[in-house]
Amino acid sequence: MLKRAIVVGALMFALCGLVTGAQARSLDQIINSGVVRIGVGANQPPSSSLGPNNTYQGFDIDIGNRIAQTLGVKAQFVPVESPDRIPFLLADRVDLICAELTRNPEREKVIDYTVPLHTEAMSVLTTDKVQIKSWKDLNNPKYTIVDQRGNNSVDFLKKNLPNAKLLLVETLADMVRAVAQGRADAIVENIDFYLGTTKSYPDVKWRVLPDVIMVAYDGIGVQRGNDGLRHFLNELIFEMQTSGFVNDTWAKWYGAPPVVPVVPNPYF
Repeated sequence: MLKRAIVVGALMFALCGLVTGAQARSLDQIINSGVVRIGVGANQPPSSSLGPNNTYQGFDIDIGNRIAQTLGVKAQFVPVESPDRIPFLLADRVDLICAELTRNPEREKVIDYTVPLHTEAMSVLTTDKVQIKSWKDLNNPKYTIVDQRGNNSVDFLKKNLPNAKLLLVETLADMVRAVAQGRADAIVENIDFYLGTTKSYPDVKWRVLPDVIMVAYDGIGVQRGNDGLRHFLNELIFEMQTSGFVNDTWAKWYGAPPVVPVVPNPYF
């Protein structure tokens, strides 16, 4: 997610330095083993979380099952906390990471990415009671923006919308509730992750501003040099995107289509 997208380089490489490099399994080895090990968020609904019968469910799980099905193997989902995603990959504890893995230069130094699977679009979620046309209109002391403690977006708000009031709460659900109850005017974040929660307040007329502040691109991570697996995943992602599978699965779990869909590109 955007709130985890800015990785402190020194910390990440310190973590990676603790991992003894292990050779990744090739595409043929994965197929011959009958199992593909997929790193997913330990508890990050609606991307991935434990559901009924103690099995994982969510957007990343449906994508992972599609990968396994196409490979002709079983999917073994390995729960991974955000800071451990890269170390798990480098230690060959997973074959790939499908867990809201934003592409950025620091990570590109140590792993390889597929083409983008989906985006994370920072924009504004508000209601019909707030008469603004652009996110910059919120830079006014009459407006209150709600955010979650610890989000990287808090620093963005302080820097770019310094005149707005800032209300900090504990959870995503608290943020949506604050706007629904009128205690805040807007949320400035990766709005895709909030739209499903708005359905708890059907009497509120929600709206997303059309101007997108920034877009991050999330791919699937593989160990550096594992080109056979990466090329396979690139082909499959293009197929899933052109067929509508990615966007349909996103809408199923997030409650709305992606704010900024990925445009499928066969030339990767």
